[in-house]
Formats: sequence, C-alpha cells, structure tokens
Amino acid sequence: MVPYIARRLLIAIPVLFGITVIDFAIINMAPGNPVDLMLDPNLPQEMLEARKELLGLNDPIWLQYWKWLLTLMQGHLGYSFSSFAPVTQLIAERLWPTVLLTAASMALGLAIAIPVGVASAVRQNSRFDYIVTGLSFVGTSIPQFFFGLALIYIFAVHLSWLPSGGMMTLGGDGGFWDRIRHMILPVFVLGVLIAGKKVRYVRAGMLEVLKQDYLRTAHAKGLHPFVVVNKHALRNTLLPIITVVGAEVPQLLGGSILIEQVFQWPGLGQLTIQSILSRDYPTLMGLNLVAALFVLLVNLITDVLYKAADPRINPNE
Repeated sequence: MVPYIARRLLIAIPVLFGITVIDFAIINMAPGNPVDLMLDPNLPQEMLEARKELLGLNDPIWLQYWKWLLTLMQGHLGYSFSSFAPVTQLIAERLWPTVLLTAASMALGLAIAIPVGVASAVRQNSRFDYIVTGLSFVGTSIPQFFFGLALIYIFAVHLSWLPSGGMMTLGGDGGFWDRIRHMILPVFVLGVLIAGKKVRYVRAGMLEVLKQDYLRTAHAKGLHPFVVVNKHALRNTLLPIITVVGAEVPQLLGGSILIEQVFQWPGLGQLTIQSILSRDYPTLMGLNLVAALFVLLVNLITDVLYKAADPRINPNE
C-alpha cells in the first residue's frame, strides 16, 4: 500500500502543475482589471499604470505565471490584490468552516441515503420504495439557492427558530450549541441534495447484490434476514458507493460556494465569490490550488477505502 501511495503522489505533481497552468490562463482571460476595481477610474492614467506595474500586471502572462510559481516554491501563495494580506492566511481562516460544512453535509447525506436505500431495495416495488424513489428525484431537482431561501423564510424569518446566516451569533460567545444552530440549515440543504443522489445508487447496488447466488445460499442456511442484508449484501455494495462518494466531493465543493453565499457562511466559497468580483488573481490561484489538492487527496483516500472494503483488491496493480 505504501509504494502505491508514493506512486500516486508522484503522479499528482505533474497533474497539479497542469491544473495551475490552465487555471492561471483562464483567470487572466477573464474581462476586467484588478486596478480598475481598486482605484478611482478618474485618477490620472499614470497612477493606474504605476499600480499595474507594481502588481506585475503589465508583464507577459507567462512571466506572471513564472513569478507566481517561484513564490509557490518558496512556500507561500503571494499577497491578495484587494486586502494585501497573505493569501495563505486568508485561505487558512476560511478553510475550517468549509471543511466543517462539507463534512457534516456528507455525513448527514450518507446517514440518510444508506439505510433508506437499503430498505428501499429490500422492499422493492412496495409503497415505501415508490415514495423513496419519488423523494430522491425531488431532492435532486430542487435548486439549492431556492431550497435554502425557502428554509430561511420558514425557520428564520417566519418562525424565528433558527438564525438566517453566519457561523455564530454576533456579540455571542460562539459556543458549541450556537454553532450547531447556525449549521442546521446549510447542512440540511446540502445533506438533502447528497441523500437524493445517493439513495438511488445504494438502491441499485443493493438490488444487484441481492440477486447473487451466495445470498440465496445464506437465506437457505437460515441466517437472519438482517444479517444477510447488513453483513453480506451491504459490504459488497460499498465499492460502488465509495466510488460515487469520491466523485461527489468536487461537486460538493462547488455546491458549497452557492450555499455559503445564501447563508453567509464564512468559508472558502464566500472567499471565492469575493475574489472573483474583485479580480483578486493571487487569491483565486490559491483557492484553485487548495481545491485541486483536496480533490486529489480524496481520490487517494477513496483508493485506500477500496482496499479496506474488499481485501481482494490489489492496490499495486
């Protein structure tokens, strides 16, 4: 397993390099100029040009990328064009809220999808199965921003049960229960979306496994149905579930950008929107690099979980 992980890490280096080249090109192709947003456009042209020269925006794009790469090799990500704070510091401040939101949402989505999907497969073509299938389509079809705004109106504005946004109450102590109350709505929105997608995968995987001969043999031996389903069938359904969960992470990061805006969650998604609007190139490059590293790490963890779920798999092949 260790040599396999080392090989994957070596492969990740050129992949990350290619990602940074593409990201840098796309970011610099976007219309607009950071200096035009930072300074009064009525200022003399000489002052605008001096600021562009100071930020290196007059250099050819390949030279701008080379300077950014040299900065990265020195262990930091440069400085923000808008706040002039270190990009590493900005990302570090926003990383934990995003990880907390996505991890809690994924845990909630899987906690709903796996047992409900298994029960739906076991009761195939029953009323329960039809209800679950219908609700899964509803969960994946509702736009996230609309669902989030609807929950804010019901539970925050109309009923005043939960806060409408933020990570903690302004002026409060920021205690555990205060943060839990702020997490309920955004986690529920993302969790419902994940559950709606995963229920169908779990159901389809269980239906395929339940048709296998070894499960009929287990039933014939008199094993309890609970043991047959949860010990034998579910274990063999985990592989496709792990694949789908690993592929869901990039989509979950993209979805969190929208949800963080709706609920004013102080994470990387909100920082991304702010950086796009201010044309903050160094911060955008840092955010893209962190997202790429996170996706590659999740893919590596997915391979390790494959081995844990099925010891017959040889990770060195």
